[in-house]
Amino acid sequence: MQNKEIAELNKQAVGLAAEDILKLAEQIFPGKIIFANSLGAEDQVITHFIANNKLNIPIFTLDTGRQFYESYTLIARTERKYDLKIDVFFPESDEVEEMVNKHGINLFYESVEMRKLCCEVRKTRPLQRALKGNEAWICGLRKEQAVTRTDIDIFEWDENNGLIKINPLADWTEEKLWQFVKENDVTYNLLHDKGFRSIGCAPCTRAAASDADVRSGRWWWENPDTKECGLHNKPAG
Repeated sequence: MQNKEIAELNKQAVGLAAEDILKLAEQIFPGKIIFANSLGAEDQVITHFIANNKLNIPIFTLDTGRQFYESYTLIARTERKYDLKIDVFFPESDEVEEMVNKHGINLFYESVEMRKLCCEVRKTRPLQRALKGNEAWICGLRKEQAVTRTDIDIFEWDENNGLIKINPLADWTEEKLWQFVKENDVTYNLLHDKGFRSIGCAPCTRAAASDADVRSGRWWWENPDTKECGLHNKPAG
């Protein structure tokens, strides 16, 4: 898709509420759009919008095999509350087995390269299978989350996956996010009540101070500039 087409999509989104951005996206990409729920508060808000508006947007999540108990229970709680199905995509077992036997069960602590390899096997490759056949995918990214996300747009071209990426909550602040969650009784991950401000795999995520970067609890041993798992990387240049 050309840059001018992306620009036109963002022009259409100006002034629209997140809920209306989702409605617009469903109209633009009928039957060819999907939502990736990573089980954080942002994604639960988007799930809330999709369910309440009965949008024809399938929802999926990635089970890396190293998730928190609270994340698994959230899937079941969300399906019950909103009467919907969340499809679960797993990494290929032979790829995980080869990686672990070659590099160790906790290879991600050894180096940024090893951590990114683990994310590729457990997240990026399953994501590519989940996105197959679609023209757009929806994410819960917000500009305020991290230094790697300050320049995101509502509509973007995802060069890595060859389709449109949509960030309906791009301009939401954390205060607005949690105000909406509380006021609308949105089902959320109970890890948030334990100080987890971003949700990821159990070995690579911990609670973070309320005045710290939202994603400071993710891969805390790394430089903030490297803190992406590969799902949202932008090509250099």
